[in-house]
Amino acid sequence: MICIKAEIPKELNDIDDEQKAIYHSKDTVCFYIFKSRELRNEFVEKTKGMNKSEREEIYKNYE
Repeated sequence: MICIKAEIPKELNDIDDEQKAIYHSKDTVCFYIFKSRELRNEFVEKTKGMNKSEREEIYKNYE
């Protein structure tokens, strides 16, 4: 396990983990927030293997 110490805003911490998808690239960590666990799971399945910009385009449909 690798942990990187960071100050996570309380608002993000308060969101149920089942509604968050977390991805990282070499210089960024992205938190995608969803209205339900089902939507999060659908997004994860739909974006498998995509790069950051492709994933961001798909996420626009979930906002």
